[in-house]
Amino acid sequence: MMWRMLGAGHPMLAHRADSRGMISRGQSADAVEGVTAFLEKRPASFPDRVSDGLPDIMPGWAAPQFE
Repeated sequence: MMWRMLGAGHPMLAHRADSRGMISRGQSADAVEGVTAFLEKRPASFPDRVSDGLPDIMPGWAAPQFE
């Protein structure tokens, strides 16, 4: 996101993409496990992998042509 947003027309575009990512990750099994482990005062065992199930936080974005 940082790389793609360097040429964004307005900072709000980055804010929207960041918000989509936070909402998606906040509903993940990792978020549930983290909160549950904290409340139960035990070490967390996170089931998700960062590379699996990444949300599309920038719908409609297309990579520019390399020339």
